[in-house]
Amino acid sequence: MKTIIVVGNGMVGYKFCEKFVAQSNNEEFKIIVFGEEPRPAYDRVHLSEFFENQDAKALEMAPAEWYKENGIDLVIDERVSDIQRETKTIITAKNRVLNYDYLVLATGSSAFVPPIKGVEKKGVFVYRTIEDLEGMLAYAAKLKEANPKARAAVLGGGLLGLEAGKAVMDMGLEPHIVEFAPKLMPRQLDARSSKVLQLKLESIGLNIHLSKATNQILGEDSITGMEFGEDDVLDVEMLVVSAGIRPRDELGKTSGLEMGVRGGIIVNNKMQTSDENIFAIGEVALYNQMIYGLVAPGYDMAGVAVNQILGNSEELMPADIDMSTKLKLIGVDVASFGEPFMPASKGHSVIFENKTQHLYKRINVSLDGKSLLGGILVGDASDYNMLHQVYLNGMAIPEDAAQLILPATEGGAFGSALDLPDEAQICSCENVSKGQICGAIKDGSCEDLAGVISSTKASTSCGGCKPMVTDLVNETLKSLGKTVKNVICEHFEYSRQELFGIIKAKKLTSYNEVLDTCGTGHGCETCKPLVSSIFASLYNVTPNKEDVTQDTNDKFLANIQRNGTYSVVPRIAGGEITPEGLIVLGQIGSKYNLYTKITGGARIDFFGAQLNDLPAIWKELIDAGFESGHAYGKSLRTVKSCVGSTWCRYGLDESVSFAIELENRYKGLRSPHKIKGGVSGCIRECAEARGKDFGVIAVEGGWNLYVGGNGGATPRHAQLLAEQIDNETVIKYLDRYLMYYIQTAAPLMRTAAWLDKLEGGIEQLKKIVIDDSLNIVSDLEHEMQFLVDAYECEWKQAVESEEIKKRFSHFVNSDDRDDNLVFVPLRDQKMPEHWKN
Repeated sequence: MKTIIVVGNGMVGYKFCEKFVAQSNNEEFKIIVFGEEPRPAYDRVHLSEFFENQDAKALEMAPAEWYKENGIDLVIDERVSDIQRETKTIITAKNRVLNYDYLVLATGSSAFVPPIKGVEKKGVFVYRTIEDLEGMLAYAAKLKEANPKARAAVLGGGLLGLEAGKAVMDMGLEPHIVEFAPKLMPRQLDARSSKVLQLKLESIGLNIHLSKATNQILGEDSITGMEFGEDDVLDVEMLVVSAGIRPRDELGKTSGLEMGVRGGIIVNNKMQTSDENIFAIGEVALYNQMIYGLVAPGYDMAGVAVNQILGNSEELMPADIDMSTKLKLIGVDVASFGEPFMPASKGHSVIFENKTQHLYKRINVSLDGKSLLGGILVGDASDYNMLHQVYLNGMAIPEDAAQLILPATEGGAFGSALDLPDEAQICSCENVSKGQICGAIKDGSCEDLAGVISSTKASTSCGGCKPMVTDLVNETLKSLGKTVKNVICEHFEYSRQELFGIIKAKKLTSYNEVLDTCGTGHGCETCKPLVSSIFASLYNVTPNKEDVTQDTNDKFLANIQRNGTYSVVPRIAGGEITPEGLIVLGQIGSKYNLYTKITGGARIDFFGAQLNDLPAIWKELIDAGFESGHAYGKSLRTVKSCVGSTWCRYGLDESVSFAIELENRYKGLRSPHKIKGGVSGCIRECAEARGKDFGVIAVEGGWNLYVGGNGGATPRHAQLLAEQIDNETVIKYLDRYLMYYIQTAAPLMRTAAWLDKLEGGIEQLKKIVIDDSLNIVSDLEHEMQFLVDAYECEWKQAVESEEIKKRFSHFVNSDDRDDNLVFVPLRDQKMPEHWKN
């Protein structure tokens, strides 16, 4: 048999093995793999997930048994130290000598450590391997024991540097990102998108230092700081170096292979080095005078090397490598494709920017406006896959190219994913086309998304193509007349309605219980808040119970604003307030210097509150008889009212009293999306009740009840559910309607969209709510009453708990305030300073 020795058991070395054993004509070959780390190949793309549970096994590409089952000899914890090309042998650091017929160098890269004085001190780490992370965790634990307010810096503001910044946060240290360039991610982002990313990262606690050249590392044996220049020092007790990579090409140099001027082993389009029996793949290979640091080109290189060794000589590496990428950095979508930076002489740029939402979208189009050339997305990369396909396949774009990135309109700008050509590459990591994905469904070999992923391996690496793979599978199933099941995310193979039912039936009460019972993996930012919302809808537990699974607004019980401060909105049921109550609000607004405004929901909103001040503000409000207005939650916001028959000569009933009763009944009610109500005292409709999720209008003989309306970007009039009913019946029908919506709606679906999608529409809803066609109304009423009785003010919980109050600190390890906040005058109040472009 011929022997193939693979040097390096990283992701690309493993992929070579996987692709090799998948070939049918591999019987005459034996593979031996050497890895110098003490474990089999693991997923470096998701290395930061190690901080969640310190479970190295969860990152494994395949267990050691897989190699044995496939006839591969895996040697770990042993470095290959030399290559003797004349005798076609390798020598290991343990002085073992082995012969090869073909040698595959997949040694990857190492972290580049700049030659900074003092970089050898204790407390300086690189961010590359699991062993690096274990060392960081142990050192951070010692630091926090000695100083709970310890600080750590990351040298490098690129992709890995920002991941390392998240790791520093997860370890409970105050994080600082130090970048030599004047912007973050200088290779992927333009100045404006980088600024939007910076603002978002700063809002969640990262401290960013740009245009900083580190002169030396301060301290005796251990690091105490970083010096950038005279009187420019950053005090830190730990440093993570993530300043780029260097190819591990020392074996190429010592064996006399042709090398690049700046490193890397030169290869041709067959992945052969200057020695035809030695191949180089991944980050050690210099192809087209480039080192490719993404996993997708490395996987392609592995596939080409496999085919060349097996005699499939027509399989070559393409001349042009697509460096498009999409990733999630500390919960923030970032993507770039094609030519992200483009001179004006080549085309035009279309830019959409919304700094209040930390969104930036840029596309570059040809001078004739007919072709998409590239783009950048920050904050929302949901359209990345389709934009990427339009670019790759030269598909036509709308006459007004801005439609591609403007907020979604009815029908969207892209059409169906099935419109893509069959040869369109959907998964670049595994080189899977649209035709392969759809064909797996059409030929009957796969019946669902899980089957397609298992069969084609699409989306199993970085996961960036998962939304498009899902769309293609769903659209193909629909085209074949099959039912499509919409699941929550990769961790739960259920819809929200199904998961709601499981949690309810099994009486599960914590996120980990749900994950262990009916989920997989560790969860994500999609399923964690959703499960928390279900708990709230079932048990009326507040976000204080499991704050780590909440989104930012629910975690801090307030809406975060564009400069990192928060708004505070106390409940003013029905819009009714006493003069004494108004005076208290005025005093609080004045004391904490808050911008104050009356909202569209007829209550008072305070803006500009610092995180540290929130519990103190809430305490003063609670002492004066106020409570949370839940303006931050997917819950009941307000029940707006006119003055009704109390004062108005046209009023037919007491709309204020009824609005107060309804708002106090449903306050704190968590739901798939926010809920608003309105009560008008006559058909003149001064409370705009028909523009709400539920609206009650006084008429001769009682109240008319309307449901399923909303304002916002897509206004909808509510539809008549029942007419001329009394107060008690309104509440009974509302209990049933709201509980049915809460139990059956998809995540983030307003009542209007839910009612549109309900088969049979308003007539079916009448049968369910009024006629009890499903025989469930007594259950719905009972469940609603349980939620009403279980209500607690979450602000009050926070104020009364010293443990919860610890959450409300701008810095994780210090009570210091954010001294970067800048306000400017606005009439007789203040506002955040405008961002500088």
